[in-house]
Amino acid sequence: METLTQSPEETEALAADLAGRLAVGDVVTVSGELGSGKTTFVRGACVALGVRERVTSPTYTIGHRYHGRAVEVSHLDLYRFEGVSPAEWGDLEPYFEDAIAFVEWPEAGEGVLPSPRYAVRLRHAGDGRAVEILEC
Repeated sequence: METLTQSPEETEALAADLAGRLAVGDVVTVSGELGSGKTTFVRGACVALGVRERVTSPTYTIGHRYHGRAVEVSHLDLYRFEGVSPAEWGDLEPYFEDAIAFVEWPEAGEGVLPSPRYAVRLRHAGDGRAVEILEC
């Protein structure tokens, strides 16, 4: 399913709808070029899951763990990775335990990351964004 959004709020609302279908243990990969709205999408899902903390890009910290209403939410960004070594996986693995995990730039973790339940792809589309959500 591909949807066009014209504002960050519309992108967040689309993510909130997806969040309603998620459960602990689910992984959602979020792909797209720079500035395509990946963190905006994750923010919308986090708010729908009850996260009250400020949701920001973890590009330089690699990951954030948020506390939702009834679930922990992990937000990872693998932009700075060229691949994920076994040692690096040891640092990332706890983010997937007992949580819903969103992974930006998942291409770097191919073959190592847990299989996603959904794959989200965002791209620039005129003044807005095209958001494709695939169930895996």
